[in-house]
Amino acid sequence: MTEQLAVAVLGANGRMGAEAVRAVQAAADLSLVAALGRNDPLDSLVESGAQIVVDLTVPESTEANVRFAVEHGMHAVVGTTGWDAERLGRLEELLAGQTGVGVLIAPNFALGSVLASAFAAKASRYFESVEIIELHHPEKVDAPSGTAVRTARLISAERSAAGVAPGPDATTSERPGARGCEVDGVRVHSVRLRGLVAHQEVLLGGPGEQLTFRHDSFDRASFMPGVLLGIRNVAANPGLTVGLDGYLDLGL
Repeated sequence: MTEQLAVAVLGANGRMGAEAVRAVQAAADLSLVAALGRNDPLDSLVESGAQIVVDLTVPESTEANVRFAVEHGMHAVVGTTGWDAERLGRLEELLAGQTGVGVLIAPNFALGSVLASAFAAKASRYFESVEIIELHHPEKVDAPSGTAVRTARLISAERSAAGVAPGPDATTSERPGARGCEVDGVRVHSVRLRGLVAHQEVLLGGPGEQLTFRHDSFDRASFMPGVLLGIRNVAANPGLTVGLDGYLDLGL
């Protein structure tokens, strides 16, 4: 029998964490060795023998959690938001001294969402206009979503590399927020509505046509195939990887 990977889940009492616990327990090649809540000591990760830590906590604690894991030679799969350029820089410095340790930070684990963002970015170089609408449940604490920020940055990089000019916009008068926020030159609009889970549209417009990439997560179970993919591949990808697309062979 193939040796099981020892996995610990942080944030196990949250909605995503509880789903991850069930997914790991149901996987024949994985063994759940720890499921930590908010006040549980990180030292128990060492005692559990965890090889891979899945962090699904809150922005205030995720950096310290991942630092602890890396310093103790554990790989980390992270779905918590709040990783700005400064935090990522500190993590890269830490990983430089920890040969062989891998960290995946994924704004979204839904494979369909990751693919939609990648396809939209590639298509965006062929269209004059592009805007993003992200729609989530009202308990979500950050706006815009990490997925939308990631998508906007992918689009911006693609359009910049292709020399595409900024999209046309004749707006000279607006109420604050009417045109959304701007992420690397891409407009992003956030909706918070009861009944939603996680949804995103990328709208691309050219003369006489529109192309829309939309992805819908109706249940948090949609994120679990991506979480498991991350767990199974993080050890083979030392250093920092941002975005689950880094583990996919998209051929783009």
